[in-house]
Amino acid sequence: MNITKTNIDDLNAVIKLQIVKEDYESRVNDVLKDYRKKANINGFRQGKVPMGVIKKMYGTPVLADEVNKLLSEELMKYIRENDLKILGEPLPNETEQKEINWEKDTDFEFAFDIALTPEYTLNLSKRDKMTFFKIAVDEKMIENGVEMHARRFGSNEPAEAVEEKELLKGNFAQVDAEGKLVEEGITSNDVALSLEYMADEDAKKKFVGAKKDDVVVFNPAKAFANKTDLASMLNIAKEEAENLDADFQFTITEINKFVNAELNQELFDKVFGEGTVSSEEEFKAKIKEDIEKQLVNDSDYKFLIDAKEKLVKKSKMDLPEAFLKRWIIATNKEMNEEQVEKDFANYVDEFKWQLIKNRLTEENELKVEQEEIMEFAKQQALMQFQQYGMMDVPEEYLTNYAQQMMQNQEEQRKIYERMIDNKIVEFLKGAIKIEEKEVSTEEFNKMFE
Repeated sequence: MNITKTNIDDLNAVIKLQIVKEDYESRVNDVLKDYRKKANINGFRQGKVPMGVIKKMYGTPVLADEVNKLLSEELMKYIRENDLKILGEPLPNETEQKEINWEKDTDFEFAFDIALTPEYTLNLSKRDKMTFFKIAVDEKMIENGVEMHARRFGSNEPAEAVEEKELLKGNFAQVDAEGKLVEEGITSNDVALSLEYMADEDAKKKFVGAKKDDVVVFNPAKAFANKTDLASMLNIAKEEAENLDADFQFTITEINKFVNAELNQELFDKVFGEGTVSSEEEFKAKIKEDIEKQLVNDSDYKFLIDAKEKLVKKSKMDLPEAFLKRWIIATNKEMNEEQVEKDFANYVDEFKWQLIKNRLTEENELKVEQEEIMEFAKQQALMQFQQYGMMDVPEEYLTNYAQQMMQNQEEQRKIYERMIDNKIVEFLKGAIKIEEKEVSTEEFNKMFE
C-alpha cells in the first residue's frame, strides 16, 4: 500500500491511498472461507459448496466491503501516526477520485480531502481585559426566597369562611336554568376545588363569604379552562367536558386556607438543616448566600459568552471554509447549501471556539476526572431533592441517583462539557485582567435581549 499527502495550501491537503491485491487478498479469502463454512445452498452439503460458487455469489460485495474497511483503517492510522491535526473528517476528493469497477479492478486508488487545523496565537496576559458582571442580590430577591421557603413548608388549615384563595371540598350536582336539580344530571362528590386557579372572576366572587354547607351555583366549564381538570372534577370523559356548558350547584363540605409556615426555628431547621441558622437575620443571610451562588453561575455563563467572542476575534484564525461547508452537508443530511450559507458565520465561530477550547484545555492541563463528574452529578441530584424540601439527603441516595445519571452517555457528555467550561472560566479569570461590575437583575437580563 502506498499513501501520500499533497498540501494544497496551509489549510487543505489531499491524501491518496493506492491499494493493491496483496493488501486485501488474504482478508477477502478469509471472509469467503467463513461464508463457505456457513453456506446452505440447495444441491450441496453445508460446508462443501465449491469456492467458485461462493466467489460468484459473494465475491464482489465482500471485496468492496473489505477494501473499504482497509481504506478506513489505513487512512485513520496515517492521520494518527503523522499527527495530522484535522478539522471534521476526510471527504472524498471531487476531482481526483477515480471511478471504481468492483467487478473488474484489482488495484484501487482513493483520494481524500482533509482540512488542516490553522495556526493561530492567543498569548493571553493581564493586558487582556474583560468585565465580569456580578448580579446584586436585592431585598426583593431575599424576601421572595423567604416567601418561597415559607410557602413550601406551609399547610392547609380549616377556615370559617371563603376569602380568596381557599381550597374547598364539596359536591357537584347539575342544575337547569332555574336552578333546579337536573334529573339524571351529572353529579360528583368529594371534589377538591381551588379558587386560586379559577379563571372566571364572576364565579369566584360567588364563593367569597360562603361557609360550610352553603350552596354556590356557577358554570364550572367557564370557571376552569383546563378541560382535563374539569373532566376529573366532574368524573366525566374529557370529550364530554369539551362540549359541556351547564350550571352546577356546589355544596361546600370543607374549607381550608393555605397558611405559610412561620419564620421560626422549625422552619430554619427544615430549610437548612438542624442548627445551621438560629435567627431570622441568619436565615435571610443564608438565603442571600444561596442566591449569590446561583447567580455566580449566571455571571460565569455571561463571562464565557464574552470570552468566546473576545478570543475568537483575538485569534485571527482562518478556516478552510469551502471544505467545512461540504463537511457540514455531508454529516447533516437534512441540511442544504442554502441553509449552510445562511448560518455559516455561526458555524465558523463555533469551529474557532472549539479549537480555542481544545488548546486551552491541552496547554493548561484542564482535566476533568471521573470522580469530579460523579460529584457534580451528586450535586445535581441534591438540588433536585431540595426542590421537594428534602435538605438532608443520605449520601447513598445521592450516589445511587448520580450513578443512574452516569449510565446515560449523553448525560455524562453534557456534564463533562459543563465542567470543562467551568474550568476554562476559572483559568481565564486568573490569566487575564478582570474588572468586576455589579449590576441589577434587570440590567443583566437586558444583556441577553
